[in-house]
Amino acid sequence: MGENTDGVNLFNIPVDDMTRVKEFFNKTFGWEFMATEMDGEHHFATTVPTDENGFPTEPGGINGGLLQRGAYEQEVTSIFIKVKSIDDTIKEVEKYGGINVLAKVPIADFTFLAQIKDTEGNLISLWEDKI
Repeated sequence: MGENTDGVNLFNIPVDDMTRVKEFFNKTFGWEFMATEMDGEHHFATTVPTDENGFPTEPGGINGGLLQRGAYEQEVTSIFIKVKSIDDTIKEVEKYGGINVLAKVPIADFTFLAQIKDTEGNLISLWEDKI
């Protein structure tokens, strides 16, 4: 891995019918969900066991979320890559042909978020811990 990244740590899946898709993933894969306090359009998805802080306890485990399609302009599934510095990563993204589509913004009191598109137009979210 590069020295600026801790790897993929989250995913977001855009949905049209939140109730229907939560039932699908729960019954099919056993995922559990919790609405976020953000705006009701985003629900955390727990796909693997977590510790008391909500972090996966299984090596390589990734949890994520369901997001109402179109919220935050998200229309496609995206991954979140945890980085040490969003600012440094965006410089590298632009250096190698990607583009910054959402500047670094704070999310709640625990993280910063930015979004980029790779050279193929795929949306990728960058996650930087505040603490």
